[in-house]
Amino acid sequence: MVVNIPPAFVARLKAEARALGFVACGIAPAHEDPLRKARLEAWLGEGHHGTMEWMAARADQRGGPQALWPEARCVIALGMSYAPAADPRALADAAARARISVYAQGADYHDVIKRALKALARWIVAQAPDSALKVFVDTAPVMEKPLGQAAGIGWQGKHTNLVSRDHGSWLLLGAIYSTLPLPADAPHADRCGTCTACHTACPTDAFPAPYRLDARRCLSYWTIEHKGPVPPEFRAALGNRIYGCDDCLAACPWNSFASAAAANRAFAARAELAAPRLADLLTLDDATFRALFAGSPIKRIGRNRFVRNCLYAAGNSGDPAMAPPVQALLADPDPVVADAATWALARLNHR
Repeated sequence: MVVNIPPAFVARLKAEARALGFVACGIAPAHEDPLRKARLEAWLGEGHHGTMEWMAARADQRGGPQALWPEARCVIALGMSYAPAADPRALADAAARARISVYAQGADYHDVIKRALKALARWIVAQAPDSALKVFVDTAPVMEKPLGQAAGIGWQGKHTNLVSRDHGSWLLLGAIYSTLPLPADAPHADRCGTCTACHTACPTDAFPAPYRLDARRCLSYWTIEHKGPVPPEFRAALGNRIYGCDDCLAACPWNSFASAAAANRAFAARAELAAPRLADLLTLDDATFRALFAGSPIKRIGRNRFVRNCLYAAGNSGDPAMAPPVQALLADPDPVVADAATWALARLNHR
C-alpha cells in the first residue's frame, strides 16, 4: 500500500503534539538497530535488571519496533516535561518528611500521557484514514529512551535516562508506532561530554560505567520494583526516600535550561505528596493507602511495599517520636513489613 504524505504533514503533526501537551516530538525509523539490541542483550546478560523478569521475557521484541509490530514504518517519539520548581534534593535533611520522586507527586503519568497519545492518534487517523498505529507508554516492550534519541528529541545520558537541551532530565516519554512512512529526524548527538555529575550524585554507586545502570544498586529499583526486603546494605542509603530517587537526574547540569513553566500541570505536586509527614504514612492501612494514592503511580506498588519503604526511612530518621508507629507495625500481617519494622525500631533504639 502506498500512502501519500503531504509535505506539511509532519509540521502539522508536531504542532498538534504541542497542543496536546508534548514539549518534544520527533520521528525515528522503525527498523531494528543492531547496536541497541546488542546493548540490551549485554545488560540482561550481566543481570543488571535484577528481578525485573519482564525485561528479559520479551527481550526479542525490544530489539526494534518491527520485532514487536512488523507493519510499523516509523516511530513518533514524544516527551512531556515534569520539571520541578525546586531541587528535589532539598528535603534530604528533613528527616521527619518523606521524599517522593518528582514524577510521582502528581497525576499518574501513564494515564496523562496515554490520554494525549490517543488524542494524537485520532488526529493522525483523521488525516490518514488508511494508516494504522499503536500507542505505548511504559507498559510494553518498547525502548522509549534510545528511540527518543534516534528521533532527535534528546540523548540517552550517562545516567541512562533521556536528556533534552531544553528540558534537562525531566521528560516522561511515550511512543506511537505507525504504518506511515514518515521522514525520520536526525538522531540527537550526545552532549554529556566529560561530565559525570550524575554518577557522583548516586548514593549507591549504581553506575558501573557511563551509560550503564545496575538496577541491583539503584534505590529507585529497590523502592519501586523489588517486592521483598531491601538488602541491609542499602537501607541506610535510602535516607528518607520512600518512592524512587531523583539524585542522578537532579544533578544533571542541563537542568539549568529546564523550566517548571513548561511542565504539564497534571504533574504538579499534590500538597499532601510534596513533603508528607513520615509518621502519618506509617499509619496507612490498605484502604487509606488506596484513598491517598488514587490517581497516583504510587498506588501500583501497594500498601505493604510502600509502608516497608516508610519504615526504612523511619529507622534512618533518628527521631524517637517515630518509635510508637514503628512498634505498632512489628506484628503486621505482612512479613516484609514486620521485618522492616524490627530493623527500624532497633536502629531507633540504638541511636
